[in-house]
Amino acid sequence: MIPFHKTWPYDIVMGDVYVQYCPFCDHENVLLPLKPKELELIHEGMKKLLVFPCCHNRITLVDCDNDYLLSDTTLRQQ
Repeated sequence: MIPFHKTWPYDIVMGDVYVQYCPFCDHENVLLPLKPKELELIHEGMKKLLVFPCCHNRITLVDCDNDYLLSDTTLRQQ
């Protein structure tokens, strides 16, 4: 079972990966330094350090699907 409190939704718009808001500083429409090709590699098992450009907080991505990023850090309140 995937721990929902460690997931965060994302969108791909014109080849760029966005989140609606940052889980740490609540900044809206954050462009992530990821490309869709990297998401495929993450889904296949590669881990990726993600630094949010708005507040410089870091998480390690361990998996993803078409809607959510899965991290090793709690991103939501349980």
